[in-house]
Amino acid sequence: MGKIHPSALIDPKAQIGENVDIGAFSTINEDVIIGDNVKIGTGAYIDSGTRLAVNCQVGHYSVLGVPPQDLKFKNEKTYLEIGENTIIREFSTLHRGTTYHYKSAIGKNCFIMTYVHVAHDCLIGDNVIIANAVNMGGHVEIDSYATIGGLTAIHQFVKIGQHAFVGGGLRVNKDIPPYIRVMGDPVRYGGTNFIGLERKGFSKESILEIKRAYRMIYQSNDTVSEATDRIKKELKSLPEIQQIVDFIHRSERGILRGQA
Repeated sequence: MGKIHPSALIDPKAQIGENVDIGAFSTINEDVIIGDNVKIGTGAYIDSGTRLAVNCQVGHYSVLGVPPQDLKFKNEKTYLEIGENTIIREFSTLHRGTTYHYKSAIGKNCFIMTYVHVAHDCLIGDNVIIANAVNMGGHVEIDSYATIGGLTAIHQFVKIGQHAFVGGGLRVNKDIPPYIRVMGDPVRYGGTNFIGLERKGFSKESILEIKRAYRMIYQSNDTVSEATDRIKKELKSLPEIQQIVDFIHRSERGILRGQA
């Protein structure tokens, strides 16, 4: 059986699963759905439209699903969706979407550390790690297995590819392709994330082709378009190479330039 502190305020229209712990002075508003085995700390505020899947954890004094900080928002019905096994630590703020996506969404098995801000319409994949005090603008997209270092600010509409590693204390205002490391001030390409890829079980062949692709993009005189054409023609037809090409094609802000 879960433990719900008597001081917690729970709207009768909220749906609470089995074996849920809710700490003292927390607030759960109407039209909130909380799955089984969720743990919510002291003083958390869970607003209307929030969906917490099974086995999630919400840290003390975190705020989930409140209206977006967008002057165009007119109190439309929108959502915040959080996947199973995701951990959200203390004092984080996660806002629901606008009519752009009608939701903000965080995938499964993510680790959102203390003081993180996830703005409206952000879409975050599975197994993403976001370190302390990362702040992101609206419409940010972070693909699965990416890692974001602490105190980093991410500009609105930025896309970050899968398995990318973004260092701490950075200002990210361009799209970050998959499988790379990002560092420096101003922020720049810092090589492939080969250590992370090795740990995740990527083959030597795949890692070598990824390195070749990024040499074409960052260590040649080709434009991004020219490098992309070369990648498609000259490199092996691997899923990882296709991911790089697809990401570049869907980039709207332009990919990160410059190298360490």
